[in-house]
Amino acid sequence: MTNVLLQYGLYLLILIVLAIPLGNYIGKVMNGEKVFLSKLLVPCENAIYKALRIDKEEDMGWKKYSISALAFSIISFVVLFLLHMCQGFLPLNPEKLPGTTWDLAFNNAVSFVTNTNWQSYSGESSLSYFTQMMGLTVQNFVSAAVGISVLFALIRGFIRAKENGIGNFWADITRTLLYILIPLSIVVSVVLVSQGVVQNFKPYETVSLLEPITLDDGTVVTEEVVPLGPAASQVAIKQLGTNGGGFFGANSAHPLENPNALSNLFEMISILLIPAALCFTFGRNVKDKKQGIALFLAMGIMLVATLGIIGVNEQNATPQLAMNGQVDLSAVDQAGGNMEGKESRFGIATSTTWSAFTTAASNGSVNAMHDSYTPIGGMITMIQMQLGEVIFGGVGCGLYGMLSFAILTVFMAGLMVGRTPEYLGKKIEPFEMKMAVLVCLATPIAILIGSGIATLLPSMVDSLKNSGAHGFSEILYAYSSAGGNNGSAFAGLNANTPFLNVSLGFVMLFARFVPMVCTLAIAGSLVKKKKVAESEGTLPTHNAMFVCLLIFVVLLIGAVSFFPALALGPIAEFFQMLG
Repeated sequence: MTNVLLQYGLYLLILIVLAIPLGNYIGKVMNGEKVFLSKLLVPCENAIYKALRIDKEEDMGWKKYSISALAFSIISFVVLFLLHMCQGFLPLNPEKLPGTTWDLAFNNAVSFVTNTNWQSYSGESSLSYFTQMMGLTVQNFVSAAVGISVLFALIRGFIRAKENGIGNFWADITRTLLYILIPLSIVVSVVLVSQGVVQNFKPYETVSLLEPITLDDGTVVTEEVVPLGPAASQVAIKQLGTNGGGFFGANSAHPLENPNALSNLFEMISILLIPAALCFTFGRNVKDKKQGIALFLAMGIMLVATLGIIGVNEQNATPQLAMNGQVDLSAVDQAGGNMEGKESRFGIATSTTWSAFTTAASNGSVNAMHDSYTPIGGMITMIQMQLGEVIFGGVGCGLYGMLSFAILTVFMAGLMVGRTPEYLGKKIEPFEMKMAVLVCLATPIAILIGSGIATLLPSMVDSLKNSGAHGFSEILYAYSSAGGNNGSAFAGLNANTPFLNVSLGFVMLFARFVPMVCTLAIAGSLVKKKKVAESEGTLPTHNAMFVCLLIFVVLLIGAVSFFPALALGPIAEFFQMLG
């Protein structure tokens, strides 16, 4: 047990140590300040502006900023959709894979444009190298950059006064890509290749098995096909950009995508690195580091709590696995606990840490199958997505989601004491509240309506591998993953059907762009307001009381929204297990 606790503590410590300096660096980059890469990248940045005729000095209002972000996403969707449909005629397709069906192309294009990366397919058997590299990997970069750009538009809304502009979308996305995502991805890619993650354009190889395998029908299998391809470059940005879409179907449980403990450490820390760093960036840019620390603590406390619950439940396993004491589930001289669906080379501590990190962030990559988790362990992964991806969440979108909860918290506190609510020197009025409520409720609306409609269809039974409460959990998890901008799956649901591909696609669109536009509307409203001096009536938003109140509001909205659905799924399964 001591070893397990040390592992958990080490992962969190490494995350904090790396996030603080990175947060400072990101703040300088997005403010246009000089950094150590400036001499190399400023000429590249200016060349991009010149080639695309971008006026980097233009200061956009929130409506133009929104239109730019939406137009960019629409164009990205069209290009990615066509790549999927036409991949059979495109190069870098050594396995001669045909184009996908229209519904899968729609789902996957929406998924990667919205930074969700939900996958209804296995990459090695469905997509060519060209589609994976020029389509999915590119979207991993730019969809993450869009989220970070919108966050900084909101930050400018807080720090500017009596202005109209919230920044330039094209300059923001260019700087995010050039100075943050590409350099970090190069570093992580090199490390992963050094550990054995594949990066090539070779055709798949057929190798002989060390021991023949006899199937149930008597067939003897002596060979296996080993998929290859440019995986490391996609894995690096899928982690750093909280994308999560795997190059292979088994995602980061695949030995060619995540070979060993060191590659696992780098991939796992990369999930939360930028979301955690942005908390410190926020404090730096609003010129009050305590504000960023308060948000980091609120997210961190919830992460530690969820990690603890998942870890305890997976280590204790279930009465069925114990078989009335006949099976040793202790962690003495063996992995112990619930090892079903987990890689033996990672064990429970690393698997549960990854599952907590990936569902706290809107990442969705996995190194273990969540469908095999205990009922409570699986429920916690669902809850983290259902809360609106605000326990660190996606790059950019997680923090602007949490800031909407902070606005809601300030407003509620103001009502309780009869004072005008303020946050970071700006009065919070009805318009900001309406937009913040939409941001906070967009995820529950998308998840509950989507999963509710799906459960009414008799055809859904054909997509389920399990019946009863666990089968319902598979449906709820799928829509939670899509609506929570996550992309992970319970792995017990065949989601590659026209209805699921289309419905999940619309859930992803709603949950991504409604909060994004509402956040930009908040920024546009705040930037026009004057700064209000602090007074005795101002609620402190950087102390322990506010952190606790913020956590309470986040959990309250999640509990009220999802408890009935969770009661029908994982909670019911938990009590059935006890019976």
